[in-house]
Order: sequence, then structure tokens, then C-alpha cells
Amino acid sequence: MVQRSLRNLAEPRGGFDSGHHWFLTSRERGNPATSLSPWTSGNTVIPHPHGHSYFARLAAALNAAGSGDLVLFTDWRGDPEQLLTDDGLTIVEAFVCAAQRGAIVRGLMWRSHIETMGFHGPKNRELATKINDAGGEVILDQRVLALGSHHQKFVVIRYQSPRIDDVAFVGGIDLARSRRDDATHAGDPVARPFPAEYGHTPPWHDVQVEMHGPAVADVEQIFRERWEDPAALSRLPWHAIPDIIHPRIPREPSAIPRFTEAPVRRGTCDVQLLRTYPRRKPAYPFAPQGERSIARAYAKALHRARSLIYIEDQYLWSLDVARVFSHALRTHPDLYMVVVVPKYLDEEGALTIPSALLGHAEAMNELQAAGPDRVAVYNVENHAAVPVYVHAKVCVVDDVWVTVGSDNFNRRSWTHDSELTAAIIDKERDQRAPFDPAGLGDGARVFARNLRLTLAREHLDRADGDDSDLLHPAEFFAAMQASADKLEDWHLSGRRGPRPPGRLRPHAVARSPRWQRVIAAPIYRNVVDPDGRPLRMRLTKRF
Repeated sequence: MVQRSLRNLAEPRGGFDSGHHWFLTSRERGNPATSLSPWTSGNTVIPHPHGHSYFARLAAALNAAGSGDLVLFTDWRGDPEQLLTDDGLTIVEAFVCAAQRGAIVRGLMWRSHIETMGFHGPKNRELATKINDAGGEVILDQRVLALGSHHQKFVVIRYQSPRIDDVAFVGGIDLARSRRDDATHAGDPVARPFPAEYGHTPPWHDVQVEMHGPAVADVEQIFRERWEDPAALSRLPWHAIPDIIHPRIPREPSAIPRFTEAPVRRGTCDVQLLRTYPRRKPAYPFAPQGERSIARAYAKALHRARSLIYIEDQYLWSLDVARVFSHALRTHPDLYMVVVVPKYLDEEGALTIPSALLGHAEAMNELQAAGPDRVAVYNVENHAAVPVYVHAKVCVVDDVWVTVGSDNFNRRSWTHDSELTAAIIDKERDQRAPFDPAGLGDGARVFARNLRLTLAREHLDRADGDDSDLLHPAEFFAAMQASADKLEDWHLSGRRGPRPPGRLRPHAVARSPRWQRVIAAPIYRNVVDPDGRPLRMRLTKRF
């Protein structure tokens, strides 16, 4: 079924730069109702591999917003008290100050499930209320499937002054507690409750990208499509009660003024914005049958993968998703795959954890069976041997095609919740050998290779420029494996002698007792990792 699905995403013909064999065409996106462009060219894309650097840039961008400027954001979780900078500026203060200076601040916060289930609805409401009291307009959006969420995490700022570049931030970092960690991974002092294995200030690894150029207008349009959705903000009538009692949360969003000038071309990167929206009733006007362009884009890119797939992901626990990767591994015997995931789940509950472990074990077994000697899965620890929670959602294929976004590698993210991911191809080719790792004429691209090497140097405790054995896919695979094995041997020896450099350890999949797996299976399929596809697509295993 996966092979048939891949054939349906055939490469476009004629008139494309070789990199655009990787991007979806408008037809392949499968959603003719959207007003998004297929992709944009001439963008500058800057990666922020830590919340610390992202929050500092976000604070500066918000500080520059004034009268008539447009500030738009979406989020899954928002904690008003989270710090953006070392001098104590909080998230709520940054948005409130922008609104008080006359910026047009609009936000879409997920309404969230009830707090007794472990969710964060009161915090999202508090953030929205405080911004609204300052003159902004933030709504609580529950226009999702049952047990679904709005999981997109992005900020767009359009400035009236031509001297300031418009900017969009897209990725996996929420405006929330624990996210402001840095390369040392000592954790964010403004921490959230978390499993005890991660300590009092859980170390947190995450990635966001900053974009300047025409892609900013596309991110803005994604916000407008959701904002202008005429459906009720929630289909659950009891959600309206707190809105009526505390009327500082709008129940019908107002109009947002439009900027007539598109952002100018600023760089060498092409950006394609990919989404997940489920099929919903009433239908999303901008995606009547839903949209699964994230899943489709991975299927197409992996059809072209030949040398190396590098992944950092919070979950990777869906068999349906793993099969898309395993198909590529089985088809191309020289293809390597390196995966970085958290050591422990962040889930709570007697049935939720076995459910998640069930899906994770299925996915790992599928990948290992497809490439027994070519698939390596690691988790990360800091220098104090405390596990680092990997919340990133990153994929680099053949040092050409990169994705950074909000989606995890599970069925929920590919079919059920709302997600946003940026696929990036740099037109500038990297001049270090191997010049064309895949051998298809695409060449290695500067942004993709640099991002992969930046992440690898951190995990291996390498200095900048110490990349000689990380460029070639097979040598990269071996270097990661050797580092992880040395650190694991050091732990197994009782930590005798100096700690070897590196932070990676081989990832072992914990298995629940069989009786727990039997009970957990339906919970996993229907609650933990639900399927938002139409029935025909489910039956044929298509996205």
C-alpha cells in the first residue's frame, strides 16, 4: 500500500530546479481549496536549535512591533510567566507591550482539554485574557475533532516600516514553561511538572526556524484561514459557559487588516509550508476534505532518499508512519537512518504509557527489520547524565530537504490534529565532499547540511568545524554509533574514569507486560494515536 501511495506522488516534470523534485506540486498537496502558493523562493531561514536563542529573537522582534504593525501567533500551550530573556521579560509582557504600543495583536490558542486530564486550559485562558485586556485579541480555538488539538506553534510579525524585515517563526517550540533551555541542557528554571527521571529542571531539546522573505506571507495566510473559519469556536456547549462568565475572551473573531505589500526576497532558500488538518464537520473552508500535505511530503521526499535520513522527534510511535520510512530503507540498501528520541515518555497514566510504548515498539521494530545494520536510534543526556527531553520535530534527507515544524512522526500528527511544518531547500550548494550524497544530481545544500552538522556537533561534544568524519553518510553513521557506544560502556562500567565526550546513548525500547498491551491497544489506536483520515484512506493505507 505504501509503494502504491508513493507512486501516486510522482516527481513533477519539466521546468523545475532539481531541488523541486522534492516539493509537492499543488495537485499533490491534495487540497485545492487552500490559497497557499505551492512554495516560495528567495527566503532567508535561520535555525534556532534551542529555546534560549529562539525566545531572545522573538523578544527582539516583538519589541520592534509598534503602531499599525501586525502580530499573529498560534500555540498549543502558553504560560504567561515563561521568561523570554535573561532580564526577566515574560511572554505575556512582550505581547502586552506590543499591543499597548499600538500593534495589532491577534492569537489563536488551543482551548485545551480539561485540567484533570493533565492539560493546561487555565494557563491558555490566562494568557489570552491578559493580552486581550491590553487591547489585543486572542481566542480559544477548539475547532478540532473529538480528542484532537490545535498543535501549530508559530508567530508572524509584519512591520509597516520598510527598514524592518517581516519575520515568521515556525517549529515545535511552544510559548511555555521548560522550553528556554540552551546547548548545556541544564534545563529551564521556569520548569513544568515532568517525569522524575528528568529532574527538577528538565533538560529540553527543541528547534524553531526564523524566516524572512515571501514565506512570511504564506505563514500569515495560514493564520488567516484559521482565524476566518466561520465554524463555532467549540462544538461543546459547556465551553461557552466560562466565556460568558468571563467575557474577556471573544467568541467571534474580528476582521484583521491586510498588508498590501508582500515581503521582499531576502535569501537563497525555497520554503514549502505543509499542514495537517483532519476531515471535520462542519468542514474547514480552506480544507473541506482535510489536508495531509505533511504526510504526502514525507512520502515523496523519502521516495527520493538514497543516502541518509536524520530525524529528531518527540515520539516516532506509529506503525503507519514507520512504514513510509521502512519502504525507503528496503528499496535502497545504501540508505542510512539516524533517529534521536527522548529516553522516557512525558505521558502519565496507567494505560496511556503502555499504549504509547506499544506504538513506539511497533515503529522501532518495523524500522530495525527494514535496515538492521543501517538504522540507529539514540536518546540524549546532559553532562550530569540527566536525560534530555527531545521535543524537536526535524528531518534532514540527503543533505537536501529539511523539515522543521510542529508535527511528530505519529498518525495523530499526520492525520488528526492541526500541524504546520516548513520544508526547506537551499538553492546554494555545499562545496564540501561528498558534493552529491544521493547521486541524483541534487547536490548537498548549505542549509540542510549545516543544520545536520550543528545538531550532530552538539550531540557529540564537537567544536565548530570538527566535521571531517560527519560529512559522508556512512562515516556520520559510524561516528554517532561509536560515540554512543563509548558513553554506554562508561555507564555500564560504573562510570569509572573520565566521562567520554558525547551525549548520545543507544535507545532501548521498553516493553509493557502482554496483558497491559492487550488492554492498551484500543486506547492507543483510538485515543493516543487516532486516525483523522476518511474511511477509504484508512482502509487503503493512503494519506
